[in-house]
Amino acid sequence: MNEIAEAFIASCRDEIEAPKPGNVHIFADGHGMTAKDFLRSAEAAAPSLCDASASVGARIFGAVEATWAEVAMNTNLGIILLCAPLAAAASKGDDLRSAVTKTLAQLTQADAEFAFRAIRRASPAGLGEAPRHDVHAAADATLLETMRAAAGRDRIAYQYVSDFADIFGLGVAALGDARLKRWPAPWPVVCLYLAFLAGFPDSHIIRKKGLGAATEVQHEARQIRDRFIKTLNPAEALPDLLAFDRRLKASGLNPGTSADLTVATVFADRISRILIKRRNDD
Repeated sequence: MNEIAEAFIASCRDEIEAPKPGNVHIFADGHGMTAKDFLRSAEAAAPSLCDASASVGARIFGAVEATWAEVAMNTNLGIILLCAPLAAAASKGDDLRSAVTKTLAQLTQADAEFAFRAIRRASPAGLGEAPRHDVHAAADATLLETMRAAAGRDRIAYQYVSDFADIFGLGVAALGDARLKRWPAPWPVVCLYLAFLAGFPDSHIIRKKGLGAATEVQHEARQIRDRFIKTLNPAEALPDLLAFDRRLKASGLNPGTSADLTVATVFADRISRILIKRRNDD
């Protein structure tokens, strides 16, 4: 397995080991899924996702197919959609952010067709029909163009049209701030997740429960985050985090997009470190 694939698996593990309110983690399962399901999914998806010979679309489809063969459920569609362009950009040898921009600009209609097939296979909760570029039909535009049509209602699609602005902006900044505190794992990842959850209404919650519910979760997340970042010992915040976790799960609220963005940010951070090491070794 190559180092990008290993970085992907490690990033998924970091995310699942962090107590992320409302999402699945090692402290509490939820939504009919377990932490083990996610770890198995990461191992299964990694080879296809990080296949340097494959297009972005083929990586997406292969990773989703491998996940279904392993766990027979949709554990990681959003993660795969975000991480496939990052993994592809890693082979361009540039600064990662500029390489992502180039990767997105080169997406094709074939990439869109592969992605549509992957989305139909995963069949995420709340997936309906779209007036343009409906995934239930054949792709009629590039993957970037189809994501542009969905960007207003889906935060993952928005990453494609904004050159992954949330990941390289809010995400990287939150992870950096947490590291300045010299907090051990898993607390920097918790800080990152709360930054996304407090930063905007989670689009997975919007899709399933509506904007009102997502906005209420965002408001409470801001309060939790503000208390969390002020603590001297982040482990003392665990009861607060798990109480919020129980409230969200009891209401069927799953901030899946915030979790997906968390994995992608940690993965981007690892890739950046790999690229720096490569340049230094040359």
